[in-house]
Amino acid sequence: MTDTIQRWTMDALGREHLRLTVDAIPQPGPHEIRVKVKAVALNYRDKLMIESGMGLTLPQPFTPASDMAGEVDAIGPGVSRFQPGARVISTFSPGWLDGRQKPYGNARQVPYHTLGGFYQGVLAEYVILHEDWLVAAPASLDDVQASTLPCAGLTAWFALVEQGKLHAGETVLVQGTGGVALFALQIAKAHGAEVYVTSGSDEKLARAQALGASHGINRLKGDWVEAIYALTQDRGIDHVIDTVGGPNLGNSVRAVAVGGRISVIGVLAGAEISAPAGLLLLKSAEIQGIGVGHRRALEDLVRAVDAVNLQPVIDQVYRFDQLPQALDHLDRGPFGKIVLTP
Repeated sequence: MTDTIQRWTMDALGREHLRLTVDAIPQPGPHEIRVKVKAVALNYRDKLMIESGMGLTLPQPFTPASDMAGEVDAIGPGVSRFQPGARVISTFSPGWLDGRQKPYGNARQVPYHTLGGFYQGVLAEYVILHEDWLVAAPASLDDVQASTLPCAGLTAWFALVEQGKLHAGETVLVQGTGGVALFALQIAKAHGAEVYVTSGSDEKLARAQALGASHGINRLKGDWVEAIYALTQDRGIDHVIDTVGGPNLGNSVRAVAVGGRISVIGVLAGAEISAPAGLLLLKSAEIQGIGVGHRRALEDLVRAVDAVNLQPVIDQVYRFDQLPQALDHLDRGPFGKIVLTP
């Protein structure tokens, strides 16, 4: 091992400020672990953080990205959860181990203490993380696949299973074919649900159906909610995964079944959401915001992945130095996940 490492940094907002820099290899302190990074998965949120900072004061110089798989390289004094050689993945919300309440923030100051945001990110050859901020990687996945679980995988799991209590025989609507959407499709299918997918691409819909979706609806060819009504005999959908946000929430309220649930996850169409109040009241539907999830739920997901052999969908793998090309791919809308390997 050399005495230096490469990591991506930026000292101002905007992609044009991203630099691949060289730093001294970090040393772990008490209860800290040094991880040799094997793969980093990108999320749409990483793109927003790079371009706008999402209203946060970022540590400087800032290293982006939250989702990592790697190998424990060295441990500091007092570490007990992992030993050198262990395969691990990061947790998106450090310190949120379990329960409804995060250990920071309140109603006035909403908590958003995440890797690759409030905390430094993982786009580096080696990273130092507290031992509580890591989870054992699934034995059934390689590093590229495992790196996709901390944010996209856990978001879908938290919406459908941890919060949604999904069970066999229910219906799930997945909007789009990005990372969270395809995880939701596969998790729902593994639980015995009937899955509906909307997309603007017939080719992507065909690929989603090959993954197990029962119905694919092209949202550009007519009113997709009317198509949902026709396919469900007007019953609607038990669990709607809304990855679009903005005024699209109105369509989700139209599509949801009476007494159903909508998980608001994405902001592709805008951060200000809107929906018809009358329909929402009469349907008694639940709308839940999903801010990824806690460590215990990620551990539950890892066990489920190994149990059912769930295979994350990887659109493309880029070299570590190809971050600009990977971000361009993220702009185009991948089918599944984009991953970088140092």
